[in-house]
Amino acid sequence: MAFEPDASHSGSDPRLAGGRLTVDLDALVHNYRALAGRSPSARVAGVVKGDGYGLGAAKVAGALWRAGCRTFFVALPAEGIALRAALPDAQIFVLNGLFGPEAVPAYGAHRLIPMLGSQGDISCWEAYGWDSDVPRPCAIHVDTGMNRLGLSLDEARSFAAENALTGAITPLLLISHLACGDAPDHPMNRQQLESFQAVRQIFPEIESSLSNSAGTFLGPDFAFDLVRPGIALYGGGAGPHSAGVVKPVATAEARVVQIRRAQTGDTVSYGGSQRLTRDTTIAVASVGYADGYHRSGSGAGVPLREAVANGGFGFLHGQRVPVLGRVTMDLTLFDVTDLAPGVLAQGDWIEVFGPNVPIDEAATAAGTIAYELLTSLGQRYHRRYVGGESSTE
Repeated sequence: MAFEPDASHSGSDPRLAGGRLTVDLDALVHNYRALAGRSPSARVAGVVKGDGYGLGAAKVAGALWRAGCRTFFVALPAEGIALRAALPDAQIFVLNGLFGPEAVPAYGAHRLIPMLGSQGDISCWEAYGWDSDVPRPCAIHVDTGMNRLGLSLDEARSFAAENALTGAITPLLLISHLACGDAPDHPMNRQQLESFQAVRQIFPEIESSLSNSAGTFLGPDFAFDLVRPGIALYGGGAGPHSAGVVKPVATAEARVVQIRRAQTGDTVSYGGSQRLTRDTTIAVASVGYADGYHRSGSGAGVPLREAVANGGFGFLHGQRVPVLGRVTMDLTLFDVTDLAPGVLAQGDWIEVFGPNVPIDEAATAAGTIAYELLTSLGQRYHRRYVGGESSTE
């Protein structure tokens, strides 16, 4: 059969891709159920914003739906529209609020529920919102200390009093967001909990949600009616108590396109910033910062090395292999000198994160967090999905 390339996805054919990304949907479902076990009194929603944290929102949401998840959160109405096409019966909340009257028709057409976090949002929704079985369904976002989105306590109180008289809109959910949930002993967690409990008394008839991934590990007081994990679903760490609870979901690998041998004293990659201290075998891998493998994870030659002494590493033939020199746009060099003789071949695959290189370790080596690595993966990987009752390549 003749090969017909997919111009919309350069990694669609495994023969032509420099990297491959394996998404384990069974591990995703395991994580969903493990998080449900942490909060037995609450429902567990799926946060699938950022294209399912870079792993494909339709695929991951479909697996979560089959596991029993019925409520999902996206950041943008465009994300909600795409998700609605995949899950016609899901409850979909849009976290970033309303973008003005011109955006409102899309919410009605696709049954998206906006998160109202300002007086402007409320006024807009009162004037233009859609009706289903209730007038203008929405969620109310209250700020309890993060100062990002949300009504103040006084604004929430005023809105509740006014809406009790007019019934103009129908809040279905009350939420706030933890700023320091991944630091269990941080005093701000208790402060936000107390503030949220006070706001909850203003809206006693609707469900409430405070906990993100990290919040699910802070104890039952933080669970309320709905928890909404994100990074923990995808195998990332969510504070010290999440270790050993969630499994890695994504494995990113890069193809070895060349094997080189360099001498003691030679330099490698841009800037000549790393000089070899021994005769070195180098695997040139087809991955770089255009694939979300960050330049800050270089073995040398970037300012962040002052903060994180060593650069990133890969995993190949049972052994960790360090990055050499600077990560470039399309290629990264790995020191494979210590591999057993004869095991390395052009066309081998180096794991850059996955079960042997935990994504949080890969992120730390690049001076960032797992969220950023996942959401910047790009479209050049050949993606394959395994498990979750539907394996595809």
